[in-house]
Amino acid sequence: MTHLLESYGLVILFLLVAVESAGVPLPGETILVTAAVLSTPEHHHFSLAWVIVVAALGAIVGDNVGYWIGRAAGRRLIERWDFVHRYADRALPPAERFFERHGPKAVFLARFVSFLRVTAAWIAGISKMTWWRFLLWNAAGGIVWAVLVAVLAYEFGKAATEAIARYGLYAAVVIVVLLVAGFVAHRVWHRRRTD
Repeated sequence: MTHLLESYGLVILFLLVAVESAGVPLPGETILVTAAVLSTPEHHHFSLAWVIVVAALGAIVGDNVGYWIGRAAGRRLIERWDFVHRYADRALPPAERFFERHGPKAVFLARFVSFLRVTAAWIAGISKMTWWRFLLWNAAGGIVWAVLVAVLAYEFGKAATEAIARYGLYAAVVIVVLLVAGFVAHRVWHRRRTD
């Protein structure tokens, strides 16, 4: 498994991020975090700079594929299924108005929200957002996202590895407890916001 990651890790990173960005719900951000942790000095499977470049390229390419699919065939795909078509008749007009006014911000910020990361490119394409504006803001979002997520994962991975090396099993247990507590707190906060 390690050999597979060493040999094809950056290719896998690119493909997962690109396919997720094109509209298929895959763990693109998770693979970015994993690749960044594997680039720490303790693991040193990859260069952090290459992880960032590959993830940003995957995000930009995938989002552009999603944009063009949405623009060329999005409406036809929506109209194909009756239940989707009925929902889209209510949801698309407000989405199109939103993209008219806030398209660039939405494209940039969608990169940081998991559900929107998968759907924003399609919606931008369906709503006929100007491609060059989409490309500019999508590239900016993809680059900032790749840098932030990779650097945070790299730094956290380094700190976690150093803590485990220094304090052993106790540090590992504390790290796992903190991760679980953070995940639970995030889920509770997210549920309260959506209710």
